[in-house]
Amino acid sequence: MLSLARKTARRRLDEKLMPLRSADMTPPPRGWLRAIRDSLGMTAVQLGHRMGLTSQSIEGAETSEAMGTIRLDTLRKAAAALDCTLVYALVPNRPLEQLVQDRARRKATVALSRVDQTMLLEDQRVTTVDRDQLVEDYVSQHLRDRDLWDE
Repeated sequence: MLSLARKTARRRLDEKLMPLRSADMTPPPRGWLRAIRDSLGMTAVQLGHRMGLTSQSIEGAETSEAMGTIRLDTLRKAAAALDCTLVYALVPNRPLEQLVQDRARRKATVALSRVDQTMLLEDQRVTTVDRDQLVEDYVSQHLRDRDLWDE
């Protein structure tokens, strides 16, 4: 019952994010703003002028970015003033479809463990192959996308 439309959307999103998954986007120690500004040979006063801010505000923004507390709108304005494009993305560590399938299997395994325990008490052990098939059947028949993330 996992939605085909969502599965297609996950695949498309994964394809879009794939290049970012392998990119090293570790920010420079003093942040991207400072690194780009310094690389361009631009002073904080000059960037401040372009943004309509004081040099102290620019230095505050650079410090805030390096600490991870800068606001996105400030970062977007600074990027525009530096003739840059702000790239903002959440990049899953694994393909989205794999995350969903792993979660579905875990939920199914928990749900079926009660049945497995009962069958064990009745000396009707389930083989690994049978258990795997039961999990797959449970996922396909009982789980919906929105059910996966409830605890």
